[in-house]
Amino acid sequence: MKKIFVLDTNVLLQDPNAIYAFEDNEVVIPATVLEEIDTKKRNADELGRNARQISRMLDGLRTQGRLFEGIPLPSGGKLKVELNHRSFAKLQETFAESSNDNRILAVALNYHMEEQEKAEPRPVAIVSKDMLVRIKADVLGLTAQDYLTDRIVNMPDMYTGYLTILAHPAVIDEFYTYRTLNVSSLNLAYPLHPHEFVILKDEMGTSKSALLKLNADGKKLEPLFLSNDPIWGIGARNAQQRMALELLLNDDIPIVTLTGKAGTGKTLLTLAAGLMKVEDERKYKKLLIARPVVPMGKDIGYLPGEKDEKLRPWMQPIYDNLEFLFDTKKPGDIEKILAGLGSIQVEALTYIRGRSIPGQFIIIDEAQNLSKHEIKTIVSRVGENSKIVLLGDPDQIDHPYLDASSNGLTYVVERFKDQNISGHITLERGERSHLAQLAADLL
Repeated sequence: MKKIFVLDTNVLLQDPNAIYAFEDNEVVIPATVLEEIDTKKRNADELGRNARQISRMLDGLRTQGRLFEGIPLPSGGKLKVELNHRSFAKLQETFAESSNDNRILAVALNYHMEEQEKAEPRPVAIVSKDMLVRIKADVLGLTAQDYLTDRIVNMPDMYTGYLTILAHPAVIDEFYTYRTLNVSSLNLAYPLHPHEFVILKDEMGTSKSALLKLNADGKKLEPLFLSNDPIWGIGARNAQQRMALELLLNDDIPIVTLTGKAGTGKTLLTLAAGLMKVEDERKYKKLLIARPVVPMGKDIGYLPGEKDEKLRPWMQPIYDNLEFLFDTKKPGDIEKILAGLGSIQVEALTYIRGRSIPGQFIIIDEAQNLSKHEIKTIVSRVGENSKIVLLGDPDQIDHPYLDASSNGLTYVVERFKDQNISGHITLERGERSHLAQLAADLL
């Protein structure tokens, strides 16, 4: 049976193509949603871009008929902009305030009541990214659901970059004897991804183990290329950190993604690797470190001073790590060091969009706060002989319309996992302090 889906504003602001995602069902956009989209269309950020895109799409559909009567969609469904279901009388019995959310709920409620009077009523559902709207809909007896079409992966299934496999001790001995191991000898039920790591543990329960990495042709597992010697005073404290350094220092892997909770060492390890590549090996001309000013693209002009002074509060986590790596003693020393080197640039992500960036080691911190479109914009800026590293914690989203399964960082991890130019590791163990690890786990 066909259904009626009433869309909340946040669905269209996150994905303007949402109107085409409901197959042969009827899609209803309340007039209130158009009003809210109109307030966003002048924004210079991602929301403004999406508001303008959905406006253009709806304007184009006008050529096919009258929106308030319904426009046929390619999937066999129908799109309708609703003007005649704004009666607030029934909803006021429960929610008295005439807010935009409540007006959208009123449209869905009135549709539901009309359908119930028919011989064969169609199910009515409100689709919203706002949890409170979904809760209010439930209170009203309406069906409510999240918009899941843009979800990239279920988080338990997200690619981690490594596997832990129980193996017979003879298999582990074979690896240490020949320094290589055929993938076929593990009898895996699924293929490994390029640059994926494998931790072999003795199935007999002894402490015997091995750390391996899939080679370029995808047929053999080999030992890690790099030693475990510290770089810029930073050494790997666990297996995942060692895997991360293997990817960060490999010049044949131009895109690396690192995810993990706060305190797992993502930023510090990446900065140490970047400094080694830029300052010691001279592999890249510049180390460019950027992070979004959340929400991305918002004006930060309310802060006093010039651009660098305004950016400093947003960039402070980067400076904290640089001060640790350079072992500075006094406030202000890090600015003098960076000015003297000239090869390290700390920038807000807003200011690198639109640039072409060749020959640089690029670090994008807090990448989980970027949308799929924004991450595409950034990665597509990377020029020849550059390396880009995307860092973040998908469970710490500050963007109002993103979640762990739909953000740009998760998007890159999943879309690039089968590409031999990329590598990924999920860092799981906190190394900042015992307190920091407990806070990440418990809070």
